[in-house]
Amino acid sequence: MRLAKYLAQAGIASRRQAEEIIRMGRVKLNGLIVTELATRVNPKTDHIELDDRIVELQQHIYILLNKPPGYISAVNDPWGRPTVLELVKDINKRIYPVGRLDYDTEGLLLLTNDGEFTNLMIHPRYKIEKKYAACVAGKIENTALRTLQNGVYLEDGMTAPAQIHLLSRDDKSSRIELLIHEGRKRQVKRMCAAIGHPVISLKRVAFGFLTLKGVELGNYRYLQENEVHRLKALVLYDEI
Repeated sequence: MRLAKYLAQAGIASRRQAEEIIRMGRVKLNGLIVTELATRVNPKTDHIELDDRIVELQQHIYILLNKPPGYISAVNDPWGRPTVLELVKDINKRIYPVGRLDYDTEGLLLLTNDGEFTNLMIHPRYKIEKKYAACVAGKIENTALRTLQNGVYLEDGMTAPAQIHLLSRDDKSSRIELLIHEGRKRQVKRMCAAIGHPVISLKRVAFGFLTLKGVELGNYRYLQENEVHRLKALVLYDEI
């Protein structure tokens, strides 16, 4: 396999970040510095070092967490707020969130130690669909629903078309489901605020074909091997 892929599978960084690390001359192959991105390695026989430390492939794990509100989707928080890693304390490997859910947002969040997998899941070019259930302020009218569906202009540009399903509405609030494939920061909240219906509560209920079925709030499960393969297939990823 290529050296950058080896570093990504070892959990060092995404493949793109690994390529930059190689360009910087921080990687040695069998005692010699390499900067050529096309360099190929044999994991069974070659000796790879990063900053003079041995880099070994690790067993990858993939977690589906039902995140409660009140947790930061990060490895640590400078303000001391609880992070999602506190919900998986019994896992003794270094893992990190795949993308993020806001502090007050709940629902489906993936965690892994596979940098390459993370890049595939969050890169905007791959357009993996995510479904959210939102409770918004006020009685949302059909014209507003069509605006969400067709695209909303935000400060970072027009959003892509979305699938919208109205669950219920009254004079005080409305409940809707949104299926989007973009991953802009706070996108659902900004979309709803832009049409005059700020989000009261938000939950991610699906990521691709994955749902929260069988996973209680605050709990997690391991992804099955076939689920990981199916997620990669969603982005039509061809291994090099």
